[in-house]
Amino acid sequence: MGLFDKLFKRNKEQTEQKEALDEGLKKTKEGFFTKLTKAIAGKDKVDEEVLDEVENALISADVGVETTVAIIQRIEDRVAKDKYLGTSELNRILQEEIMGMLTAAPSNEFATFDVPVGKKPYVILVVGVNGVGKTTTIGKLAHNFKKNGKSVLLGAADTFRAAAVDQLTIWSERVGVPIVKKEMGSDPSSVAYDSVESGISRQCDVVIIDTAGRLHNKAYLMDELGKIHRVIKKKMPDAPHEVLLVLDGSTGQNAIEQAKHFTAATKVTAIAITKLDGTAKGGVVLAIANQFKIPVKYIGVGEKMEDLQIFNKEEFVDSLFTLNP
Repeated sequence: MGLFDKLFKRNKEQTEQKEALDEGLKKTKEGFFTKLTKAIAGKDKVDEEVLDEVENALISADVGVETTVAIIQRIEDRVAKDKYLGTSELNRILQEEIMGMLTAAPSNEFATFDVPVGKKPYVILVVGVNGVGKTTTIGKLAHNFKKNGKSVLLGAADTFRAAAVDQLTIWSERVGVPIVKKEMGSDPSSVAYDSVESGISRQCDVVIIDTAGRLHNKAYLMDELGKIHRVIKKKMPDAPHEVLLVLDGSTGQNAIEQAKHFTAATKVTAIAITKLDGTAKGGVVLAIANQFKIPVKYIGVGEKMEDLQIFNKEEFVDSLFTLNP
């Protein structure tokens, strides 16, 4: 494949990803724009009444109270400074303030499905409650890493649910990557240890380990995750290199509550937000990025394997403020 063909393929993939993002945020932005249009109807300047409606629009998109208040405060400061702001400028102002908020949050370490030099295998520990799309996210991660030329191994350390091991096995077969698993009820930490050991012996680039999706209480969660961390470090002292928390974007504020539990129980280093397609609650991405100061690394905007995307704040904000034709 020549250079021109590679560039054409890359541009085509980027265009398809942006289209998928636009479509995935469709319900969120349609609801948001409906309320925003109502806010400025018959108005020629941004006043208190307009700001109240903007606040309602943001909260209805599950941006969250804390983040919404911060955005409104920034707009109020600009109104006070500039003395007069027309409603025609409101979209631009909102985009700038939301972008500023996302820029202030920690950013992704990688711009592609790649791994750092000198960390082989790169060990990713995936956490999150049952039903958020954790197993599917792992499968899509494996696909995208493999597509990017990386060798991947999966570890089925959610041994409390037989379905979890079966589902991950199906994904390993679908993607075409090896899996380490044991019978139901096995010690999760032993599966995690064997996964890292196998990843090293196979010289894999990436090892992705699933964990139990139960949230009985914080102490139990801390104990289990703490043990997994300890046994992994026995085999690879600097691992796990990433603790990825998977959240269901369609649950809105409930996703924030889950994030509070997991970030209190373990050192989460990155977040994946799934199921943004088909929901009007896509604003939760802003709330999570702003509130937890942990990089939102991946977002899920559809069912296809390629629909798990690297989170790009510029494209996200652009899609949020661009209505589909």
